[in-house]
Amino acid sequence: MKKIQLTAKTQKDILDSLLKRSPNNYGQYESVVADIIANVRARGDEAVFDYTKQFDKWDICADNIRVTEAEIQEAFAQTDEAFITVMKKAAANIEAFHKKQLRNSWIDTKPDGSVLGQRILPIAVSGVYVPGGKAAYPSSVLMNVIPAKVAGVERIIMTTPAGADGKVNPGTLVAAKIAGVDEIYKVGGAQAIAAMAFGTKSIPKVDKITGPGNIFVALAKKACFGYVSIDSIAGPSEILVIADETANPRYVAADLLSQAEHDELASAILITTSEKLADQVSGQINGFLKELSRAEMIKKSLDNYGYILLADSLDSAVDAANAIASEHLEILTKDPYQVMTKIRNAGAIFLGEYSSEPLGDYFAGPNHILPTNGTARFFSPLNVDDFMKKTSLISYSKEALEQAHCDIELFAEKEGLTAHANSIRVRFE
Repeated sequence: MKKIQLTAKTQKDILDSLLKRSPNNYGQYESVVADIIANVRARGDEAVFDYTKQFDKWDICADNIRVTEAEIQEAFAQTDEAFITVMKKAAANIEAFHKKQLRNSWIDTKPDGSVLGQRILPIAVSGVYVPGGKAAYPSSVLMNVIPAKVAGVERIIMTTPAGADGKVNPGTLVAAKIAGVDEIYKVGGAQAIAAMAFGTKSIPKVDKITGPGNIFVALAKKACFGYVSIDSIAGPSEILVIADETANPRYVAADLLSQAEHDELASAILITTSEKLADQVSGQINGFLKELSRAEMIKKSLDNYGYILLADSLDSAVDAANAIASEHLEILTKDPYQVMTKIRNAGAIFLGEYSSEPLGDYFAGPNHILPTNGTARFFSPLNVDDFMKKTSLISYSKEALEQAHCDIELFAEKEGLTAHANSIRVRFE
């Protein structure tokens, strides 16, 4: 990792470097994705089958595109019982956390007869994309599906690529069953996003698409936004650790590496007020790299986007953290809660040395689908509200409207919208 003094210039340089990883900067793939989407819209299942045979190398058709109950039971038989138990525990924690996010419809009635309110209902059909192969993450299945179930979504479908043998990762299927997915289709890539966005004979059209994927999936979600809602255009994983001299360097190093192993574009940043800690963390990282299975990937990630920033004070460390707006933020200081009060921008905040980032990835309950690439400045983690839609309710009595009609007519006329004004005026002629 590069050790650098934190200054306004180095902060700007790092921000510029991190933003280059955004899917918005991969325009060279957009035409390929646009062609796939157009083809699926025009040809439906036929296009989906052709792309699946081309990219995933198995003979898909209408008869085998959907995962059967027998395949799900086979997946349970192939999955370690202890792992199934852990997934069920994690699912219970995720459900309990997200139930606290539920909101109710409301109505406010006034003495003059006016009634205002908000009706809150779940979307009808939710679609979740789940990567396949080496990037199969059952935890993401739980995180995408359970908030939708808590929201009350009636129909949840999932698309995920199968291997050349037509089989789906067993852990993915087990997690889908535990979470409550209704239908699973063996389709991946941009063609799966297009199928869910527009519908085909085999795959239903959904109202919202969530879930991670490669650059083609991310760009397909971006292109289909507007025809369907999406969660976000997710970028590579990130972790930022704020630490002072009280932090355990071994813990800090281990936590930084937990995100660096995702891929070579992942970012791991330590901001510390202690040069001694910085050196100790660097040494611990070198030691861990001799032991970890994904050491080659981690090295590439740290070479590209790994930084140890030396800050003059915790306040300047906090300022830098707010500017970077990291997906995951750990605070390992003498008083982490006091530092936390100054943080405005982070996807998820982990407080204290026993709140390592993977706790949030797998088990604690808060959602691990978080804003990346600085979007924590204006985006939130995936939550129950993402699967709800809100409708405003307005009802005025004649008395209530009579008190306001002159004001409304004036407003409309000032905007040059005389038909708006007339719509109110005719009621009091």
